[in-house]
Amino acid sequence: MDHVHNDKQSHSHADTAGTLPRSADHALRVGIGGPVGSGKTALVAALCRSLSTKLGLAVVTNDIYTTEDADFLLRNGVLSAERVRAVETGACPHTAIRDDISANLEAVEDLEDSLPPLDLILIESGGDNLTATFSRGLVHHQIFVIDVAGGDKVPRKGGPGVTGADLLVINKTDLASQVNADLDVMRRDAYAKRGGLPVLFTSLTRDPAATDVAMWVRDRLAVPTG
Repeated sequence: MDHVHNDKQSHSHADTAGTLPRSADHALRVGIGGPVGSGKTALVAALCRSLSTKLGLAVVTNDIYTTEDADFLLRNGVLSAERVRAVETGACPHTAIRDDISANLEAVEDLEDSLPPLDLILIESGGDNLTATFSRGLVHHQIFVIDVAGGDKVPRKGGPGVTGADLLVINKTDLASQVNADLDVMRRDAYAKRGGLPVLFTSLTRDPAATDVAMWVRDRLAVPTG
């Protein structure tokens, strides 16, 4: 698998940037956002396969008018139905993850009320653009996913998702040669935009378990709660 992991600030910036307090009584919430087709739902499915056997895990998905992403997870059997909630945003996905987070908060509360104690809740945004970010009142950490099919120019375009997410995932590296994307250029530009925040290059075709991303999430769980 092609990957680069630059985590020198992961315990200084990413773990203290959020305003949502950590509590031993509630699950860690990790938001996963990114443009349409970047592989967010496939990454969520991979994380569920990797982490659900050892952690109490649940997922909230966001789609504009459908439950397509939640249905994908259920069809692939990565979690039981009671561990998945689908939010239909009815507008641009960033509205429900950044501006009016009430529907997502209700879904999170429902999961925590109806299930045994949870360790982790993954909150997936519907496909949006490079400006989409999660409210820090909704998640503790956020992962932003882009893919090589968008071109090697995407990291240098920046935007809040690319520059400020706690982890940037550059996905579908196995397609780079087919779309003439230069991974070295993407690596250079991503690091330049992110000022030392971590970047991972992934291919779920080559690594269906998303091993490095799963490790990053587990590291966030290891940070003491307040």
